[in-house]
Amino acid sequence: MLSFIGVALKFIILLGFLIFIHEGGHFLVAKLCKVKVNEFAIGFGPTIWNKQGKETKYALRLIPLGGFVSMEGEEEASEQEGSFSKASIPKRLAIVFAGPIVNIVFAIVVFFIVRVIVGLTSAYDLGLSIKYAGESLGAFISEAFNSLVNLFTGKTGIDQMVGPVGIGGIVASTTGFLSFVNLMAIISFSLGITNLLPIPALDGGKILLLIIEAIRRKPLSQKVEAAIQIAGFVFVIGLAVLVTYNDIARLL
Repeated sequence: MLSFIGVALKFIILLGFLIFIHEGGHFLVAKLCKVKVNEFAIGFGPTIWNKQGKETKYALRLIPLGGFVSMEGEEEASEQEGSFSKASIPKRLAIVFAGPIVNIVFAIVVFFIVRVIVGLTSAYDLGLSIKYAGESLGAFISEAFNSLVNLFTGKTGIDQMVGPVGIGGIVASTTGFLSFVNLMAIISFSLGITNLLPIPALDGGKILLLIIEAIRRKPLSQKVEAAIQIAGFVFVIGLAVLVTYNDIARLL
């Protein structure tokens, strides 16, 4: 029982922190761009804690599998001051890009530091350790990119993808602080890259719609954009259910 609680806490800390820095990226850049943020939430479902700030409500929700930054005019056009829909396309792109970029930068920094620490245990030359860390980081990024290519070309099946249940199993297998932090960096990098995929309901889908708007010099109709977002949401939820099923099947 105590072991299960420990794994659950590690999982919540890992996922909660990565969601926090992801949504924090969106939040901070939105504030810098003078876009009004109505709510900054970690988790989904019923609210278990909230605090109303001068402009933004901060909340923790029951299900720690995501989060969101709710901006004025994000879901539908708004004429209010500080509306996301009224911000320039470069500002909106910066806000949407910020979340995945924070995850990727965090992963690169942590991955580099961990490799330097590991390298120093077997090498007395700091320069060699830094070189080793850089080579390891490059190999990791290359492997992550090849994995994405293989998934979309059919060389890697959906049954090989890992969801929350699978991540929980991997978290359970980590031993020691460095192992845990290294896993956090790997998942953060994957989260950042995945969110940049041009799939509606993900940040990459929003970026694609903004690029289309820039090319057309006008946004898509709200009806068309809503239909695209709903289709993307159904796809993402369906994929999540399938991946979770495969995770559970591997455990049985």
